[in-house]
Amino acid sequence: MGLPPVPLLLLLLLPALLPARCCEPPEGSAGAVRALSARLLGLAGDPTRDPDPAVYLALRLAREHDPRLEQRYLERLQDAFQRPFGRSLQGHGRSRWDAESSRSAAEPPQTGRLALYLLGLQAACPPLSPQRSLVTWLKYYLEEDWTGSRQQGHPITSYYQYGLGVLALCVHRKRVREEVVRRLLTAQHHGKLGHGGNTVDTEAVLALAFTCLERRRLVGTELAAKLRVAAHEASRNMAKAQGPDGIIGNIYSTPWALQVFLATGECQTEPAFGQAVAALLENLEAFGTAATMAQALPVLHGRSYLDIASMRCGEEPDTLTPLDMEPLAEVPGNKKVQLVVECPLPWCYELRLYDRLVPVPAAASLLDVLQAAAALEPRDFRFHTQDTPQGPFLTEVLGLEARQEKRNYWQILTAPSTPLQMGIADYRPQDGETLILRLSEW
Repeated sequence: MGLPPVPLLLLLLLPALLPARCCEPPEGSAGAVRALSARLLGLAGDPTRDPDPAVYLALRLAREHDPRLEQRYLERLQDAFQRPFGRSLQGHGRSRWDAESSRSAAEPPQTGRLALYLLGLQAACPPLSPQRSLVTWLKYYLEEDWTGSRQQGHPITSYYQYGLGVLALCVHRKRVREEVVRRLLTAQHHGKLGHGGNTVDTEAVLALAFTCLERRRLVGTELAAKLRVAAHEASRNMAKAQGPDGIIGNIYSTPWALQVFLATGECQTEPAFGQAVAALLENLEAFGTAATMAQALPVLHGRSYLDIASMRCGEEPDTLTPLDMEPLAEVPGNKKVQLVVECPLPWCYELRLYDRLVPVPAAASLLDVLQAAAALEPRDFRFHTQDTPQGPFLTEVLGLEARQEKRNYWQILTAPSTPLQMGIADYRPQDGETLILRLSEW
């Protein structure tokens, strides 16, 4: 059989002829990345903080380690997860579909959190095989989510959590029904992912899951080809979503986009990769919590969650020392922040429900502003938050609760219309700034 015509041969060889870019961070960034890893290690060593599987994943995907501290953190994670998930779904003569009767009907499946924990077990050294009940629980949650998707057109939790669940099962070489995978492909194709116009995180997680399923040959040949195309389409979408500052979506979704470039190998040829890494390094101060550090660090070490599937336990360098976080400097004086609450949804009796100037200390966070408003006018302003690994999450304002099953959430904007990219406990408004809490749908 002869060679193909010369133009076709050049076309086939073009990717190999293009100058390859290094998928590692720039040489001069090693010190800053190491310091961020050390700060995360310091936070992980604090026994008063709830263990977070994403933090453990970031520690395991790093280039340097503290094996003893990582082992203690893993033991705390096992403690936290074995209690609720260590029992069989078929215990005590109940069917697995009745086993959740003790949970509140309003509580959504814990798909994403359990998925991250299973990824963490695979990242341990040596990898830990999860108890069968853990995999069964995750498959159960995915089935619950799939039922929600069939009845409502979307998962009960979110496509983001659902994608994490599929990725975790794939990394553990567990098959997922092809029907479920095709529903994810359809959701991506029809633009049903995410909310607020920012789908980067969700599309990235699905691309990682698609790439894993295709590479580990856990689906048929025809579906594998479609998954490969979808993953590369997601990579192109990431590049298109990049702003002139190098950020893709927002600063916190940028690490997810970088994971896709790394997992698909397009980090070698895609200019958006280097620009996004540079943007991440320029904005490291935005990653001040354990959860946000855990988002950024894997890609700053040139790793993605797909690397968990092929990690090898060699001689890991025991060279990382925990670094304590420096307390925020005190800022003297006071400031005033305009706090606005809006409900543009058709069932709200009016658009603007609250509009007040709130005096607070100069160093106050947005959470401090909300607490000050509630203290000043307890009858006119009240709110509730939910603790998450990313910090407190705003769930209810003026008695209006954001509910996942209703597909609404409290969007926070700086006037007139810029979405806030930081958590309410981390963002510190400027004097005279107007902040809008808006009940929105996705």
